[in-house]
Amino acid sequence: MKENLNTIPIFFTVDDKYVPFLAVALQSLIENSSEKNYYLIKILYTSITEENQEKIKKYEKENVNIEFVDLNYYINKIKNKLYTRDYYSVTTYFRLFIPNLYPQYNKALYLDCDIVLLADVAELYNIDMGENLVAAAPDDVIQKIEVFQEYAEKVVGVADYRNYFNAGVLLMNLDELRKFDFQEKFLYSLEKIKFAVAQDQDYLNRLCKGRVKIISNVWDKMPISNDTDTNDLKLIHYNLAFKPWHFEDILYKEYFWEYAKKTEFFDEIIKIRDNYTEEDRFNDKEGDKKLRELAQKECDCVGDDRKNRRT
Repeated sequence: MKENLNTIPIFFTVDDKYVPFLAVALQSLIENSSEKNYYLIKILYTSITEENQEKIKKYEKENVNIEFVDLNYYINKIKNKLYTRDYYSVTTYFRLFIPNLYPQYNKALYLDCDIVLLADVAELYNIDMGENLVAAAPDDVIQKIEVFQEYAEKVVGVADYRNYFNAGVLLMNLDELRKFDFQEKFLYSLEKIKFAVAQDQDYLNRLCKGRVKIISNVWDKMPISNDTDTNDLKLIHYNLAFKPWHFEDILYKEYFWEYAKKTEFFDEIIKIRDNYTEEDRFNDKEGDKKLRELAQKECDCVGDDRKNRRT
């Protein structure tokens, strides 16, 4: 009976375009799950076909419940205020509304769809956050690229770029976020500040700074580094352009394909890979270059008091 199990609320946000990759994430989550836990999966969306919803619902088990939650009414009231660029959609902001949408939960996990789990996600959920607002791993991209380090400190305002976290794998202290009045502060910030580089992630880092539990990046490992030690990896995050369904030479691609081939979306994912052109790949690389240029432009538009703060 689920009443005797440890309930783990897990949130994804997705549209039809990303449903095949949600399926891969769910395949990996369920294969690494435990019968001791009840996985309560909420999929927040504004546009998913009934057919795709039915395919995803097939992943339900005795201890895995999947519910689709239509946020159209909720988001339409503020959609025109939500800045997006490139391949981002307004769904990226949905995670910010979870505390107020679900007052019955005191804690929850948010996961991006472009992930693969190699361990039971319950290990992540059970991390003690104390009174911190969130727990998350340092963003591997920020740690490796100097202009993003400068951006994190000068523009977003984190004291040390090494504490700038990636919001694609996020353990949320919903009780504390509600006490902090996070949603109202976010909506107010939205009126005053426009973050153009990492958008909702930048808002999270700015609003939560000082109340973040930094966890090991084994729970949010990105294929950006040359680190091939996979002994302790628990979650791989194919962030930004590091998609094995777009590029052949992506680190940790074997884990993605291992789970992808077990889903009914495998043929569709293969078609996506095969139809991805050299022009598309060139545009991805150009997009990365433009993002760095945008970060530099943002940095150039603000003063720099970091030396004063560190003396």
